[in-house]
Amino acid sequence: MPSDTVATPTRRVPPPKQLSANPVVRVLDDARAEFRVRRRGAYPPGPKDFSMSRTLQAARDPLPLLLSLYEEHGPIFCARLLHSQVVFMLGPEANHFITVSNPENFHWREGSFGDLIPLLGDGLLTIDDAYHDRAREIMMPAFHREQVAAAVEAMRVETEAAIATLSPSEVVDIYEWMRGLAMRIAMRALLGLDPDDAGKGAAAAEHFERALGFYGIDFHLRLLRGPGSPWSKMVASRAVLDEIVYGEISRRRRDPDEGRHDILSLLIGVEDDAGEGFSDKEVRDQVMTLMFAGHDTSTSTLTFMMHELARHPDVLVRLQAEQDEVLGGEAPDIDRLEREMPYLDMVLDEVLRLYPPAWIGPRRAVRDFEFGGHAVKRGTYVNYCSWASHRIPEVFPDPEAFIPERFTRERKAALPRGAYVPFGGGRRICIGKRFGQTEVKLVATMLLQQLRLDAMPGRTMAIRQMPTLSPKGGLKMRVLPRSSES
Repeated sequence: MPSDTVATPTRRVPPPKQLSANPVVRVLDDARAEFRVRRRGAYPPGPKDFSMSRTLQAARDPLPLLLSLYEEHGPIFCARLLHSQVVFMLGPEANHFITVSNPENFHWREGSFGDLIPLLGDGLLTIDDAYHDRAREIMMPAFHREQVAAAVEAMRVETEAAIATLSPSEVVDIYEWMRGLAMRIAMRALLGLDPDDAGKGAAAAEHFERALGFYGIDFHLRLLRGPGSPWSKMVASRAVLDEIVYGEISRRRRDPDEGRHDILSLLIGVEDDAGEGFSDKEVRDQVMTLMFAGHDTSTSTLTFMMHELARHPDVLVRLQAEQDEVLGGEAPDIDRLEREMPYLDMVLDEVLRLYPPAWIGPRRAVRDFEFGGHAVKRGTYVNYCSWASHRIPEVFPDPEAFIPERFTRERKAALPRGAYVPFGGGRRICIGKRFGQTEVKLVATMLLQQLRLDAMPGRTMAIRQMPTLSPKGGLKMRVLPRSSES
């Protein structure tokens, strides 16, 4: 896995240019950019005509579309989606080119991640170049192993309480169950708030969910403005969140407590090598970004894991045998989760192959470049897609099958560079990777020590793509005692 290390900046760099949140302005900017690209050269091959059916398929069920275009055109192709030409690059070489060997060719902010700025601000997902590198360097100590280990106790306490709410034979929406649990963990471990405090923790959780819901609605609804629109509701919830978070930042700056280990408190105190820390706005934007990136991804990954374990009882039996041998009924800790449960790691890796929550990497080219024999011009939207790349049969034979043994240490090491990218790669690999993996493994282990979850007869799972990969409409499962065979 590529190193997280980046060169340490020696001075503060200016913040990024602010983008307009006006959808009309964005569409006009896209049209002007496409005109400039066309004057300077052609796009890679692919369907360039306007097609509403193609646009709707890309929004609702993009995987068959992307894989069919890959089969027809190879690892780089273009497709018009609504008003824009979008270049897609799929497969190991393409993933490595974008994330590791040539990341300087691309910006995140001018791609689709820019749509998140109205809620998240200028966090790691929406900034680039030196401003990003400085922020990431300052934040890295907050995600060292010791800090993740300090969060495990909060994870354990919240998970134990959540499991106690489950009763054998009841039907539960495991996605909503995990979503509530992940939010409570985020309140404690990221914001350092009590999720039962109606004035802060509970209010922050409620309004974060409301604001995040804006990005899960159909695209055309996100364009609406004015009183009562989804946009206005998101902005109102953001204002409540800002009042809570800025209030906490101010209070903790006035009265620092070295005993606090939540991420918000750590970000208030960290500094770069020049002795400069984050401003209040930078702290707010980074912690909101971490909330977004961690909450949805952990929820989806745990849900998809339970879905696959219910479909593959042989995998569940082997997984539970491993936890019995290693833990003997005790609660898991970070040492045993990371070092002594290799089959759990393989199961998680295979879940993330099939269902990478951050399923697409939207970029915008800021330099001309060539890949696969095709020239791509500055200003072009360029996406890589782990969801599609992880299903290329030349790389992962029988790609739809759930086979954790693909990820034995030896087989994982033998994969081509860029073949497996659920967390991105290079200097922008997910900073919260260890935190998220630990949370999912801990919750899954504690849950499966006591219970198992069975699929509902006749239930099929549809997948929603926005804002992260998740089961559409949730996932109802029946709770059974661990030893039950029926």
